[in-house]
Amino acid sequence: MPCYRCGARQTDPVRGVSPWKRGVRHDSQVLICPDCQRTHDLELDTCAGCGSVALICRLGEVECRACGAVRAARSGAPVVLSTGSPPGLSAEVEAALNRVLGRA
Repeated sequence: MPCYRCGARQTDPVRGVSPWKRGVRHDSQVLICPDCQRTHDLELDTCAGCGSVALICRLGEVECRACGAVRAARSGAPVVLSTGSPPGLSAEVEAALNRVLGRA
């Protein structure tokens, strides 16, 4: 999943915790790259109880990781899409599938 703001693709860190963060925007789970995290206006959803942006969205619910409050996600919540796929992404995905599935 790419960064919802800039479309950068996440790469695995060599060791340790990933510098990428999760957030919820319009009741949809999004990833935020390290560069975009430095931006102060990420437009993320906040918890109605404590105001935290440490939310996760799963199985139709949004949960606050700070206070534990859980609410139902809006049923018609839009899917957040990035500005577009980076060039060559489909070719990389196809090559990875071919390697995993043993295709020539």
